[in-house]
Amino acid sequence: MTEKLLSPLRTRPWPERWLTRMLGAGGAAVAYVFCVPSGAVPVSVAGEVSGGGVALAVILVFLAGYFGHRDDLAWPLLVVAVPPAVQMYVSFESEQPLAWAFATLVVAAGVLVAATVGRCFRPRGVEESTDGVLCGAAHRS
Repeated sequence: MTEKLLSPLRTRPWPERWLTRMLGAGGAAVAYVFCVPSGAVPVSVAGEVSGGGVALAVILVFLAGYFGHRDDLAWPLLVVAVPPAVQMYVSFESEQPLAWAFATLVVAAGVLVAATVGRCFRPRGVEESTDGVLCGAAHRS
C-alpha cells in the first residue's frame, strides 16, 4: 500500500494519476473553504495572519510536498496553488486586486518551495536528469 501511495505518478495508470490529482485539487479547495471564513481575507490589512490562514498554509505545504514527491514540478503548482487562488479571486472584493495578486504569488512560491523539497526525498533510482540540479546538496554524501 505504501508503494502505491508514494510511487511516482508517471508509473501509475492514467486513471489513478488523474484521480490522485483531482483529489489533491479538491483537498486544496476544501482546505480553503474550511480554514478561511466566507468572504474573509486570510491576511488582515495590518498584515496579521489569522489562525485559519496558518492552518491553510500548513495544509497547502503538506499537499505541495506530497505532490512534489510524487509528480513533476509543475503539477503541484496546478493542483495545490490554483484552487485557493481562484477561491481568493472570488472572495476578495473588487477593490483588492493587488492583495489578491500578492497572496497568489506568496501561495505559489510556497508551493514551489515545498514541492522542490518534496522532490529531494525521492528515492535515487527515480530521479530525472534535472533533479540533480535542484537537489544536488541533498544527495551529497
